[in-house]
Amino acid sequence: MKSEELNGYCGAFLDYLLDVRGYSEATVETYEIALRQMAEVSHFYEEEGQWVLDITPFRFQIVKNSKKTIVKKLSAVRSLVKYMEDQCHLNVKVISDESIKIPQSLPKPIEEQYIDEVLERATIEEKLLVLMLYGLGLRISELSSLKLANIRSGWVEIHGKGNKVRQLPLLPQLQTLITLYVENRHPKTYLFEKGNVPMNSAQLRYRLTKLFKASGIKATPHQLRHSFATHLLNHGARIADVSELLGHETMATTQVYTKLGSVKKMQEYMKAHPLAKREPKI
Repeated sequence: MKSEELNGYCGAFLDYLLDVRGYSEATVETYEIALRQMAEVSHFYEEEGQWVLDITPFRFQIVKNSKKTIVKKLSAVRSLVKYMEDQCHLNVKVISDESIKIPQSLPKPIEEQYIDEVLERATIEEKLLVLMLYGLGLRISELSSLKLANIRSGWVEIHGKGNKVRQLPLLPQLQTLITLYVENRHPKTYLFEKGNVPMNSAQLRYRLTKLFKASGIKATPHQLRHSFATHLLNHGARIADVSELLGHETMATTQVYTKLGSVKKMQEYMKAHPLAKREPKI
């Protein structure tokens, strides 16, 4: 068991995620916790010219975790192994790497009418906060780091996960609101600032949830992102376009929204069709 070597690869992998792949410190910390736990109990050795990583003890240790937690921790281990193979040119065999399936939960969008009701009572700053998330489908972290220099006539440049950049078209209503907001609040560098520094995700999230709560609605920034995608698809947008706007790496990630649309269609069908209200005759 070569725990020191395994720890060395884990450390190099975490540095790679942070420095090369551009992962956030919070994400890298999540990887670090899982890999540290794995490295403490797993066996790493060389056998007949091949490296073996036996994570059986690790699997026993996390067996009582939730399925989602187990999946995330195993994903971190698989990413480490891929790094060792691709970047360190090692041939690694993993023991006890069997996957487990978890049910995929559907996102819960906010009804369009509720968003409209909240916007009617919102201040300029609150309207901008809602419309940047709902009108562009941004992640709250992307909005927190959005600079004024990245907002140009009709377009906004978003720096997303892994330093990936995407260009999003600005709705005329949103462009007008941004102009009005800047003229009134005079931000210097970032769209949302407090004391000349960007407002962090927690501060923006608090303002948003407080705004919706005042109207009796429980909402999160991520729900507005879900709403953006779902409402676009419900109104006929192409899934490929929605996937690009959201910054998803593959369309498979966006497919969950089409499932949500199918569920809603079935519910509406069951409420509307005359046969759905009759007792079956056999």
